[in-house]
Amino acid sequence: MTATPLVKNRQLYIDGVWVDSAGGKKLGVVNPATEETIAEVSFGGRADAAKAVAAASAALPAWMKLTPYDRAKVLKKTADLMRERADALARTMTMEQGKPVVEAKGEVMHSADTFEWFAEEGKRAYGQVIPPANAQKRHLTIKHPVGVVGAIGPWNFPITLQSRKIAPALAAGCTIVCKPASQTPLSLIGIFECLIDAGLPKGVANMVIGSASETSDEFMQNPAVRKISFTGSTAVGKQLMRQAADQVKRLSLELGGHAPFIVFPDADPEVVAKAAVLGKFRNNGQVCISPSRFFVHKDISKKFTEVAVEEAKKLKMGNGLEEGVVVGPMFEKKAMDGTQALIDDAKGKGASILTGGCRSKRFDKGYFFEPTVLSGLSSDAKILTEEPFAPVMPVLDFSKIDDVIAQANNTVYGLAAYVFTNDISVAWRMAEGLEAGIIGLNDPVPATPQCPFGGMKESGMGRELAHEGLEAYLETKYVSMMLR
Repeated sequence: MTATPLVKNRQLYIDGVWVDSAGGKKLGVVNPATEETIAEVSFGGRADAAKAVAAASAALPAWMKLTPYDRAKVLKKTADLMRERADALARTMTMEQGKPVVEAKGEVMHSADTFEWFAEEGKRAYGQVIPPANAQKRHLTIKHPVGVVGAIGPWNFPITLQSRKIAPALAAGCTIVCKPASQTPLSLIGIFECLIDAGLPKGVANMVIGSASETSDEFMQNPAVRKISFTGSTAVGKQLMRQAADQVKRLSLELGGHAPFIVFPDADPEVVAKAAVLGKFRNNGQVCISPSRFFVHKDISKKFTEVAVEEAKKLKMGNGLEEGVVVGPMFEKKAMDGTQALIDDAKGKGASILTGGCRSKRFDKGYFFEPTVLSGLSSDAKILTEEPFAPVMPVLDFSKIDDVIAQANNTVYGLAAYVFTNDISVAWRMAEGLEAGIIGLNDPVPATPQCPFGGMKESGMGRELAHEGLEAYLETKYVSMMLR
């Protein structure tokens, strides 16, 4: 099945104009379901990034001087346009990223909500009046935009993860330069088309499709860029931290995860297993907060595993544009090969493959991998120690609450964790004991615009969404006044 992506433009967007890259280079965008090139886009480098930063810097004074109410009008209109164009944006995302179109549309709608929420939250960038100790003094704080922002996003949620940067940055009065993942640039082009049609002034938001290393080098070495917001691997996040030190740039980092999914014996194993399968195989497990280690109490582990295997086998796989498809292709061959390597390692260390375990033989083309359930894993299996961006569900059992907390925390990551129990005491012990920035108690889908999103340990620093997501783009200025 072939189709044309439903966005108008194929260029970089710099200073209010769609332009070819300075070097004239092009990049093919591949549909992971068909392995066909569906579009060619301009592919830039450092010179293009520098031009975009200059445009954002020039636009900053006027944009930051607008009232939050005026900035909100642009963000709200963008949200409205995203909802109007949701079907087209979703089809475009499915064609370049692979996820089922229903799932893609959900991402668009969630992202529209993010724009709308920050349109309102920008009006609440409050300072405060502080009581003085000296009767002749008055103290207050005011908020100030941090400045030009460099935003680097990944391929797995190409609209959501850029929206979490663009919306709060613009609401706070910052200007921005966005770099989408090279594999999925068309989705962000679609969002920029909405921003433009919503009346965004030139230079306020810019987009550079191009070399990751050249773009990040420009962001890091250009003093006009005062903040970097990055979503991606922990390894790259650490590199950005080192580079940021030279100019003491502010950073927001949303990095890797290895989320435990913990099921206590009072939970219904059948109901929870069905939720676990849907949560695990959403976007093929290519989700930073995807559950990736399933700890099930020994009293219900047999029933849970049986249902999980049955449900995994039922999942309809295919091109995400086809009706009823729940699992699309992985986004590239490299990801599929990495998944196979994780399974082979686990199997070599004694794990049993209960279903799946290999590339699907039902498709001549595309990066389709069978949803996989494993049991009997050794504690040193790579899938339990390395972040698995993969459609693989390893099931382990436990008997004591303290032991499962220790096992769940035995990782350098701390982004998300999931707990299923009807015991309020157990729920509180888990909420307080787990080392994760996001904890879903009987909730497999916790992300929402009004609540903070981010991790502990090597899963990142700072928070996106919620009030914290706005504060990430603001400086606090303290003003002390002596009265005559």
